[in-house]
Amino acid sequence: MSPPFRRDDPLETGAVEELGRFGGVRLRRIRCGNPGPFTFLGTNTYLIGEGAVAVLDPGPEEAAHRAALLAALAGERISHILVSHTHRDHSPGAAALAAVSGAPTLGFGPHQTPPGAGDEGGDHAFTPAIALADGAVVEGEGWRLAALHTPGHCANHLCFALEGGGVLFSADHVMGWSTSVVSPPDGDMADYMAGLERLAARPEGLFLPGHGAPVEEPAAFTRALLAHRREREAKVLAALRAAGRATAAGLVPAVYGALDPRLVPAAGRSLLAHLVKLGVEGAARREGEAWVA
Repeated sequence: MSPPFRRDDPLETGAVEELGRFGGVRLRRIRCGNPGPFTFLGTNTYLIGEGAVAVLDPGPEEAAHRAALLAALAGERISHILVSHTHRDHSPGAAALAAVSGAPTLGFGPHQTPPGAGDEGGDHAFTPAIALADGAVVEGEGWRLAALHTPGHCANHLCFALEGGGVLFSADHVMGWSTSVVSPPDGDMADYMAGLERLAARPEGLFLPGHGAPVEEPAAFTRALLAHRREREAKVLAALRAAGRATAAGLVPAVYGALDPRLVPAAGRSLLAHLVKLGVEGAARREGEAWVA
């Protein structure tokens, strides 16, 4: 059963959405103009606080988006530049924003998978000025964020919990419009599902994702994502048993049915992530490029 995905988002590209005050902290959202099959309508950038503002996920290196951010912050200053993870739709814009503002960049660390190792979406140029481990606290004027290391979609993925605000910035781990791509070797399905379990147990009543509209009733939605992944894994194993021996790409039609051709390679990578997890658990075995149950 598919989770109740929300495929609408009325925010216009470059416009500023006032999300409200949470625990007294002003939150705003601006969407970058980089729509696509994996970015939905574009990457969300969040402004946290006022006067001295943290920018979360500056997005790709795009002059129009940077101009929209700076216009939204006229009369204010950037105190922190936070990066949830090093994919090219989230982190490359940090360098130019740091250069113009003088603010430090913060994130878990550089991209964990080296260039050429099969992770085409990685931003290998970004290294944070300040590294944030799981549980690290970032403080600004009137706000505190706790970093949560949630690998799976990306090995260095962080979510951020706004202390006292009832809000969690879930980046690409939990999004209301779609499931997340999990692509080995940087993506890990076991880690991703463990992260879903962790986030489903969180007390926050609102998740703000990296793409798409806010996720309301996030605990129930995250549990639905987890159930969906478990159902998908069962289909992968059943399809593998029926085939006898198959590659991840060869299982895509049986598991997914008809797909947008642009999504077929990512679906194959996601199935590979499930197969790797099944392999670690002893339910499948790799034989060259193929797998057997």
